[in-house]
Parts: sequence; structure tokens; C-alpha cells
Amino acid sequence: MTLDVELSVRTLALSDLADVVALDAQLTGQASASKESYFEGVFERFLREKSCIGLAVVGETGLEGYLFGEVRAFEFGSDECGWISALGVRPDTTRKGRASALLEESRSRFRALGVNALRTMVSRTDVPMLSLFRRQGFWGGPFVQLELNISEDPE
Repeated sequence: MTLDVELSVRTLALSDLADVVALDAQLTGQASASKESYFEGVFERFLREKSCIGLAVVGETGLEGYLFGEVRAFEFGSDECGWISALGVRPDTTRKGRASALLEESRSRFRALGVNALRTMVSRTDVPMLSLFRRQGFWGGPFVQLELNISEDPE
């Protein structure tokens, strides 16, 4: 892994909103007014709540990645823990330590918030993201995510 010496991780600021929306559109292929509105709400909450963290990784060309996480507790008997809800890195800067730097800083921030474990969800078909989290020490946790398609009524 090549880590740029000019790389820094900092708290996201409201001024990063447009860059995060643009990066999300690049990563997901979904650019829309509703996505922009969604991220406005995310920024409002994550910049206000002490139990939330929003991080930016910044390189020579500006914002190159972001991470959102929050302390959550007690769903389905879970102990309080940190949840990483979003992690995105510009595709042309992958495999150069951006995501690892974000995850390492999130560990420090979550520890400071008093939690001892981190959790996230990853699509089982997203091999690069699964590999990243496994390289960072994540493994299958004590819960299984279940899903039911309710778009059509059963006959």
C-alpha cells in the first residue's frame, strides 16, 4: 500500500457537502436532488450529534474520501458499539491508504466515545470492500442481517 505523505484526515465540515455528494454520485452512479437532500440531512445530524463522526481524507487534489459513523446501542440486545454507515474513496485514489486512514481515525474517535467494537454492513458481492474491512481486522459478528422483499404481496 502506498500512503501519500500529504494525506490528512480531518472532521468533515459543511463546506465538504458538495464534494461528498459528487463523490457519492461517482461511486453509486446515482446523482439526484433527493441524494443531495439526503446528504444535507446526514451532514446536519452528523455535525450536530456528539455520538456521530464524519471524517474526510484530504490529499493534494482536495477531498478524496469520507466516512460516516455513529454510536448505536441496544438494537436486538446489542451492546453499545460504533457503526460505520458510509465509506467512500475516489476511485482513482484507491489502494493508496485513504480508506485505511479513515478507518484508523474512526477507531480512535469511537474509542474516545467509549465504545469497544465497530460494526458495518457490506454487500456480500462487494469483494473489494469486504477485503478492505477484513484487512482492517473486521470479521463476521454475532448478528445476521435478514431481509424480506415486500414489493409484492404474496399469493
